Amino acid sequence: MLEKLSFLKEKYDNLNLQIADPEIIAHHEQWQKLIQEQAELRPIIEVYDEYEKVNNQINENEELLEDNELDAELKELCQEELSELKPQQNELEEKLKRLLIPKDPNDDRGVIVEIRGGAGGDEAALFAADLFRMFSRYAERNHWKTEVLNSNALGIGGFKEITFSIDSKGAYSRLKYESGVHRVQRIPTTESGGRIHTSTATVAVLPEVDDVEVEIDPNDLRIDVYRSTGHGGQSVNTTDSAVRITHLPTGIVITCQDEKSQLKNKDKALKVLKARLFEIEEQKRQNAIASERKSQVGTGDRSERIRTYNFPQGRVTDHRIGKTIHSLESFLDGEIDEIVDALITYNETEKLKSM
Repeated sequence: MLEKLSFLKEKYDNLNLQIADPEIIAHHEQWQKLIQEQAELRPIIEVYDEYEKVNNQINENEELLEDNELDAELKELCQEELSELKPQQNELEEKLKRLLIPKDPNDDRGVIVEIRGGAGGDEAALFAADLFRMFSRYAERNHWKTEVLNSNALGIGGFKEITFSIDSKGAYSRLKYESGVHRVQRIPTTESGGRIHTSTATVAVLPEVDDVEVEIDPNDLRIDVYRSTGHGGQSVNTTDSAVRITHLPTGIVITCQDEKSQLKNKDKALKVLKARLFEIEEQKRQNAIASERKSQVGTGDRSERIRTYNFPQGRVTDHRIGKTIHSLESFLDGEIDEIVDALITYNETEKLKSM
């Protein structure tokens, strides 16, 4: 670890010299890239400098204690200082280990979230609407912008499926562990016998991608337009504004009908398609490093049952980390940080074990 830190320190010092070089400053794009690289390294180097400082103080005190001519009072002072410095050293070492954990390259991205009602009919559709509201409220709490890309609403107030984006830097780092099967246990409003039903909804969290990152050959697309259906006002059922895009090589089908404009629906559908194609490539990359993947909380398996929302007992249980909280109402109102933080900590701890 120290060898790697020494290398990063050397690299950081070299970046500082390059950033101050007038020839490099004249090339704005190159200079900006170096500035960004320096900013990414700075938190590590600041902690490393502090670690080296504490380490040097420990070595100095230990050398003094080996001096047989040192009087008892000074020896006692050295021991006292060492008893304060050793815990600092351990704390800084742990901090450095966490800072050196390889960063997920997608963490700074926004997200596209797809929610689909699963087993349970109408109750599953209502639960899908609950999850949409939960993520929307979480986005509001973080001052993130959300936009519905496509939805298939049912008259009961639920969603057969809904796709929306959260366009904010870092949203993926907080929400990537939400992919999977969410299960709800409650008494449906239509249940006269008071029996508890179990329903599910699937969630997929995809990192948003820029146009330049995913190239799509127009010849690989079949684009169909048709009249939008469902609840709505003007333009619904009257114009061919809905769009269905089929990506022929993969068979992925994306539909979008929420906008009145065919062009806007096409743009939104392409946005989701690019995220899906990017996810496929990411899955290949992660499978190539299977040993690392085993040590992490799952982030992509849509068939994995990850969480249960139990209404009679007012609890939420995340099955991956065995954590239960008894604040279901506030959790569904977007206060999900306690479990999100626990998932991130668990993942970091597992990565540290494997390092």
